[in-house]
Amino acid sequence: MGHRKVHAPRRGSLAYLPRSRASRWVGRVRYWPTGVKETKPLAFIGYKAGMRTAVGLDNREGSLTFGKEISFPITIVETPPMVAVALRAYVKTPKGLQTLAESWMEKPPKDMMRLLTLPESINHAEKLAKIESSIGKVSEIRLLLASQPRIARLGRKTPELLEVKLGGVALKEQFEYARNQLGKEVKVSDAFKEGDWLDVIAITKGKGIQGPVKRFGIRRKFHKARKTVRAVGSIGGWHPHYVMYSVPRAGQTGFHQRTEYNKQVVKIGQEGKDVTPKGGFIRYGEIKAEYVMLSGTVPGPARRAITLRHGARGTDAPPPKFDHLGLESAQGR
Repeated sequence: MGHRKVHAPRRGSLAYLPRSRASRWVGRVRYWPTGVKETKPLAFIGYKAGMRTAVGLDNREGSLTFGKEISFPITIVETPPMVAVALRAYVKTPKGLQTLAESWMEKPPKDMMRLLTLPESINHAEKLAKIESSIGKVSEIRLLLASQPRIARLGRKTPELLEVKLGGVALKEQFEYARNQLGKEVKVSDAFKEGDWLDVIAITKGKGIQGPVKRFGIRRKFHKARKTVRAVGSIGGWHPHYVMYSVPRAGQTGFHQRTEYNKQVVKIGQEGKDVTPKGGFIRYGEIKAEYVMLSGTVPGPARRAITLRHGARGTDAPPPKFDHLGLESAQGR
């Protein structure tokens, strides 16, 4: 008899190792897109409210349902205005970007004191003048935006602080934009518009320490297996005398930073009551501030802070067009 080939693909992707807990509740932006020519913030923070089902006409050419009415999942992210609390300039060095100077607004919001304490002896106007006089050396201009969770009525007071790179090519234009925005509110409509493709950076739902069956999806052994059923049959041979990193083992599951690409902005709305289901979103409540309606799903549970970034990969797909945009009331709770 010939040898029978056994096809047993491994369980669980190794692309996400190490599967350790994220260090922060807010996703960190590790890459900034370079193709945005308009001078504006490239990221924004919102709060995941929940999901619903949108109904509209399919405008994707080549689709089997082109021109027909379809339903598709959407995620509602509440996006209260953020405050531009600081301006920061970077210079390029052999060891990477280094801070040249930063200038803060004169009277930061009181809730900022819950996050950090600023020394009173700093002359912020002098720092601003230093950046302007050294604009030829500057490599990047960034804004520090603080969220306002009080407006979203999440029961939180401490804001999230996000350092945001600005789009555009000319550094002088970026500096003038940042200086004019310093101390003012920045709305989500200042950063994105309907039809844009965004990347969503968020921390997934935490599940604590779990075994290899739930963590990697391995198969349970037979019930008469020796010692254990919910474990791998062998963690390795005698030689080499160690356990390889690829062997499914118990450990932290969930609460990992993940980036999902190309979520299209279906709508940017002002009135939260237009998308809030009767009785409010489960584990969130009613939407009080501006909101963004994204196609598809978003990582993390309700109330999680979501970082929205301009799409890094881009796509040629057309923006959604609707003769009408309906929301099915039976979904989204």
